[in-house]
Amino acid sequence: MRGFRLVDRDYLILREIDRWRVITGKHICGMTGFTGLRACDRRLHKLYVAGFIERKKVIYGLPAIYKLTPQAKKLLVGTNKKECVRIAHDMAVADTAIYFNRKYNIAFSDMVTEKQLHKKDGFGVRKHRPDFIFDYKDKCYCVEIELSMKSKDRFSKNIIANFTDYHKQFWIVPDMNSSIAVFLSNMNESYPNIKIIELAEVKSIEYY
Repeated sequence: MRGFRLVDRDYLILREIDRWRVITGKHICGMTGFTGLRACDRRLHKLYVAGFIERKKVIYGLPAIYKLTPQAKKLLVGTNKKECVRIAHDMAVADTAIYFNRKYNIAFSDMVTEKQLHKKDGFGVRKHRPDFIFDYKDKCYCVEIELSMKSKDRFSKNIIANFTDYHKQFWIVPDMNSSIAVFLSNMNESYPNIKIIELAEVKSIEYY
């Protein structure tokens, strides 16, 4: 794209796209300081035309998602190869990041994503990591988005690990009557650092 020049916010956009497994224009708008979706969409279009990002409509009825092109990956250090994309879950992860930013004033730069945590782990046995973590007032918190019930044994192990590793564990669930929420409530009797939040509350937050 002739005459196109990357500015500081473009690098911020590219880094946020790289950090989250799935991210939409609405998420990018909320994470990178735009005051409205139209201005964000215009900038994303320029980045698309310039060959830095890809825009794909993956699932009917859900917004398009953004990915980096090889050209953009060369600008960033340590970009991972292609990963399996869990569309609904990973959109909810990005929604939740914005929720914690808006409600608890947690800076996006203070959030460490699952992808970044695995990168820090390096090679070897892959262990469970939360969807993202953050430090607040010298304490570390983790956030998990659980939209479908996994095996109770695996679920329990993750809860116990979070109880050991983090001051509080936030779990985002479909609703408070779901089997996921009931299981978490029961586990909270033995591991009392669990906070359950409905996905509807997360999605109700203002983006900009």
